[in-house]
Amino acid sequence: MTEIVDARGLSCPQPVILTRKALAAANEVTAIVDNETAKMNVSRMAAKEGCRVEVEEKADGIYLHLTKTEKAPREESVAAPAAGPTVLFVSAWAVGRGPEELQDILIRSFLHTLNEVSPLPDTVIFINTGVKLTVEDSPALEDLQALEEQGVEVLICGTCLNYFGLTEKVAVGTVSNMYAIAEALLGAGKVVAV
Repeated sequence: MTEIVDARGLSCPQPVILTRKALAAANEVTAIVDNETAKMNVSRMAAKEGCRVEVEEKADGIYLHLTKTEKAPREESVAAPAAGPTVLFVSAWAVGRGPEELQDILIRSFLHTLNEVSPLPDTVIFINTGVKLTVEDSPALEDLQALEEQGVEVLICGTCLNYFGLTEKVAVGTVSNMYAIAEALLGAGKVVAV
């Protein structure tokens, strides 16, 4: 039986996330999307997962018929894997240098997607305006709580919280200090800055 994923009207990365979940449970999935970007992203993910992809364009959407064939072999990395934990370093409330609304959308999308990929980072560090993502009413709060529930350590710069007057509003993570943050960064096998 074919699993149907109706991802019309959903923004990135939801079509990919929902389709990946459906592929984990079924051998045949039809993902329905409504734009070229979603079509390309879902198709690329499915091909990487070893699926045959057939595209059917209809008046009410783009139907991507995905059939598992075999798991695509992963390309072997030339470099040896990093020894030590992976640390994600978030130094701003947003991503990039474009319109503020887009920056906000991108950071929320990135943090949401982190819960869907593997491997997870070992630690996520928030400094500067990035600390605003860890407080009450943050649009990223649910995703950060989900990361913490999966064992990801969330460290928040106490000096930054104090500067913005947010210390009493922390809703996820551990208020930390620059010494602990420096130790985490210097002891990491890999640091990813967002």
